[in-house]
Amino acid sequence: MPDLLIELFSEEIPARMQGRAREDLKKLVTDGLVEAGLTYASAGAFSTPRRLTLTVEGLSAESPTTREERKGPRTDAPEAALEGFLRSTGLTKDQLEARDDKKGQVWFATITKAGRPAAEIVTEVLEATIRNFPWPKSMRWGAGSLRWVRPLHSILCILTDEAGAQTVPLTVEGIASGDSTRGHRFMAPDAFTVTSFDDYAAKLRRAKVMLDSAEREAAIWQEAQNLAFARGWEIVEDKGLLTEVAGLVEWPVPLMGAIEDRFLTLPPEVLQTSMKEHQKFFSARNPKTGRIEGFVTVANIETPDNGETILHGNQKVLAARLSDAAFFWDLDLREAKSGMADWAEGLKSVTFQSKLGSQADRIARIAALAREIAPLVGANPDQAEEAAKIAKLDLRSAMVGEFPELQGTMGRYYALEAGKDAAVADAARDHYSPLGPSDDVPSAPISVAVALADKLDTLTGFWAIDEKPTGSKDPFALRRAALGVIRLVLGSGVRVNLLQQFKLSTGQHVLKALERFGIDALSQEERQRLLAAFGDSEQTMKVLREISASRDTTSEAIDATEAISALLDAASDVNTRFIGLTKVGVSEADLLSFFHDRLKVFLKDQGIRHDIIDAVIAMPGNDDLVLLVNRATALSDVLKTENGTNLLQGLKRAANILAQAEEKDGVEYSFGADPKFAETDQERALFAALATAEPAIKAAVKAEDFPAAMSAIAALRAPIDAFFDAVQINTDHQIVRRNRLNLLSQIRAAGALIADFSKIEG
Repeated sequence: MPDLLIELFSEEIPARMQGRAREDLKKLVTDGLVEAGLTYASAGAFSTPRRLTLTVEGLSAESPTTREERKGPRTDAPEAALEGFLRSTGLTKDQLEARDDKKGQVWFATITKAGRPAAEIVTEVLEATIRNFPWPKSMRWGAGSLRWVRPLHSILCILTDEAGAQTVPLTVEGIASGDSTRGHRFMAPDAFTVTSFDDYAAKLRRAKVMLDSAEREAAIWQEAQNLAFARGWEIVEDKGLLTEVAGLVEWPVPLMGAIEDRFLTLPPEVLQTSMKEHQKFFSARNPKTGRIEGFVTVANIETPDNGETILHGNQKVLAARLSDAAFFWDLDLREAKSGMADWAEGLKSVTFQSKLGSQADRIARIAALAREIAPLVGANPDQAEEAAKIAKLDLRSAMVGEFPELQGTMGRYYALEAGKDAAVADAARDHYSPLGPSDDVPSAPISVAVALADKLDTLTGFWAIDEKPTGSKDPFALRRAALGVIRLVLGSGVRVNLLQQFKLSTGQHVLKALERFGIDALSQEERQRLLAAFGDSEQTMKVLREISASRDTTSEAIDATEAISALLDAASDVNTRFIGLTKVGVSEADLLSFFHDRLKVFLKDQGIRHDIIDAVIAMPGNDDLVLLVNRATALSDVLKTENGTNLLQGLKRAANILAQAEEKDGVEYSFGADPKFAETDQERALFAALATAEPAIKAAVKAEDFPAAMSAIAALRAPIDAFFDAVQINTDHQIVRRNRLNLLSQIRAAGALIADFSKIEG
């Protein structure tokens, strides 16, 4: 069985595209081979900046001969039907066979497809792969129509077996396949031929090319650590940068340099970000000082002076870059020490979203909401409000303008320079967190308050203007914001009623929107009155009229009637174009449902099934995420046991029998079960068990001790099983039947104290 080797040699492939390209090449080629009838033992894909490589081992030498039977029209069918069948099979009438069928004789065709050699199939599959390769971005060059990520220079395609290697014939846009490739662009540029993958990999290494990207990553990391260790430093780990740099070089040569002393006072995040973004340098930290004092750059060539010239050039460029950063830092420090008033004023002219106002509007909303949330998380309301007001001011700083990824991080430094409390400054850094599922979650109370307010403002605002995620599209990262709220709440254990927070946050949006539409400088008392009326359209309009009537409009020579009219027009405009005051409750319920969907995704990784979440969402208090997760966790733990599984079946059986009887009889069996009508020991035992379990469940649920509640209801498992084994529910004795159905209702009610068990599968 031959082995296949393919190499597509081109100009430099962007590092960020190489990983996906490897997988695409492997999938497209192997899927095509299998569809054509070939089999293979294994396949591996590799990449360097100038090549994509695929090796397929144990490929079958040819596709098998296949026979397919196809049923056609009846023998007495119209001639046109027969002709269409013959065209579809490629046969003549004398090659068909008439066979008896249930409705008479029918034509059958036997289509035989001869096997084809592997080389012929590879030619077709590889050409289709090259012409249809799914590059994120591609280009054309010359006069041809082929699109590739960068100009394609050569195609290596060989099949190797015991007899040797043969070139698979292929020509794409004038590029003919062959058995040769080239090594390193500078150190070994000459072409050489290969006979197998092992031969190819060995000759590439001699030609200063490491084919495997994982090997290049390991070599870079090991040598960088060795260089740092020799100086008493340590490399700051950055897996993303390591992968990117490995995609930029074919023969990695790490070199270490030192940062000039004049730049060592810059924040370490500035040094690290500047070196990473501009020059793809790894940062080296001095563990004794905690400062970034050096760097590692990775060259793509060995030089007679061991990289001294390369390192000298890199250090000159680095000095220029860090000089810019130092200038930005000094400029921003002067503004920070003066109180950052200019930055705050500047954010008034920066639009956050056309319907949601400016960044200054957003900050005011977040500050008001953070003040409300602060007591819930144990934070000082004044400090939470102060932190929210300064948290986004660094968006106007020169440093964040140059490095947007440093927003928040620089905010902390500037807040400290402005003389703010350390907890307030930390909130400026932390309020964006968590951004991703693996990010650390803030735990300081002020940071939690501001982070929650920030994310809730985003969610309620975009929900209010009906900019919700659809399908895979989520341009405003609302799913990420909701997951951030979930992780903040669960991580801190804060008991937040989300619906109440939605109302408060949406209320801030409405107040700001009303101000933009003509109601300026609302007093605190007026704001509170509007917020209290919010959600009731009629009451809101009444409060607006009262506010308008109380304003002194004489200074502006505006008739009071006109002022009221303008005010109500503004409110109506807001109601129509912005928030829909009469639909707020629906919007908040929809947003809560969105949170529940995100929670299911979050808890799936913790082994809690979606149907268990559904069962507890149906209970009161489902906008308290801590309460909801505690219920779900306890329920999930019980249902993983044999007792829990059997109890679930008993509860569902009771509910099903009861539902059928209630539908048949047209009544609800929800009270009146009396032990005196019990006829069997099993009935009496179940009455006794329920009498013990119900108070225990109620007490445990009230105390939110859900493991205890689960333990109490689990004690019903044996009595319920015994009851169903020994007792006929639908007996002819109607009094006994009603009593037993009411007893089932009592079982259902006991379960309903904990969860809606009807939503649990199985």
